[in-house]
Amino acid sequence: MQQVLWVGIGCKRGTSWQLIDGAIEQIFRENQLFQSAIAGIATIDTKASEVGLIELCNLRNLPLKTFSAQILRSVCVPNPAKITDHKVGTPSVAEAAAILAATQTPLLTASPFTSIEALGVRFLISKQIFQLEGQPGAVTLAVAQASNMSITI
Repeated sequence: MQQVLWVGIGCKRGTSWQLIDGAIEQIFRENQLFQSAIAGIATIDTKASEVGLIELCNLRNLPLKTFSAQILRSVCVPNPAKITDHKVGTPSVAEAAAILAATQTPLLTASPFTSIEALGVRFLISKQIFQLEGQPGAVTLAVAQASNMSITI
């Protein structure tokens, strides 16, 4: 199976790899997507050293792509959030990171406020937020597909 799906993730500091992994498993099950099609994880550059993300990527043997807030904010996303913009300098982390990671267009040629269609990406899962009672942290997750190949069951 080709690895064509990029999972965009935003998370609170200290979120465990187990919570992130559980969120991915739930989203993929609910949407009938193969986890084996995951090409990698994408997020904002300030999360590059987040232990839960690093552990998840190591356990699943997946690359972690990171993008600056400036690059993330250049993508038009379906669900921008003012609170995210205020906290990290971009209205989207999970959705924008998934879209950018899945794009085949070099970022240098992307103009400000580039549409998903212009990037040649199929946006599959809008951001969803996960928390577990009694467990610290929260994760926001979105999924984009790098090509038009079918990956559903």
